[in-house]
Amino acid sequence: MGKKTSFRDLKDLLDLREGEIDELNMELAEKEEKIAKYSRYITKLKHENELMEIKLNNEVSNEKAKIKELDDLAEKIKEKEAIIDDKQEQVKYLRELINDYREQIKETTENLELQLRKIAKTYDGLIEQKDRIIEKQDKSIEELNKTIEEIRKTNKTSMINLDLQNKKYQKMVDDLQNK
Repeated sequence: MGKKTSFRDLKDLLDLREGEIDELNMELAEKEEKIAKYSRYITKLKHENELMEIKLNNEVSNEKAKIKELDDLAEKIKEKEAIIDDKQEQVKYLRELINDYREQIKETTENLELQLRKIAKTYDGLIEQKDRIIEKQDKSIEELNKTIEEIRKTNKTSMINLDLQNKKYQKMVDDLQNK
């Protein structure tokens, strides 16, 4: 999995794998049903085979026909057993495939959980950093407000002094003009 794979992509992959597992489980159920059907059929054929053997013993005149029939049944049984063996191999393969998918899903889930923990840790760190920045900004704003207030006071004092000096000079100018 690439580092750039998003959580959504991983979730979609997980959903896809679960769908594939469901399909494989359905196929597995169908194969097992066929195996059970063939097993019943084989049991039936074996039972028929036994009945044929009894008839052979009782009917000497039809012996050759019965032997051929038994051989055919034995051949069918062998064919069905070969089919069952093949189906069992398919079931075994499908089970291995399902186990592989389960392992992949487990690994993907563990990987996602690890990534989510890392994201949560990074997010917590960013929140703390944001809080520290806001705290610093609040302190800076408070200091600027104090500085502005001091400048206002200083300016007000300077204005009053300048006004007083202006009045004083004006009075001096008036006194000089009146003389």
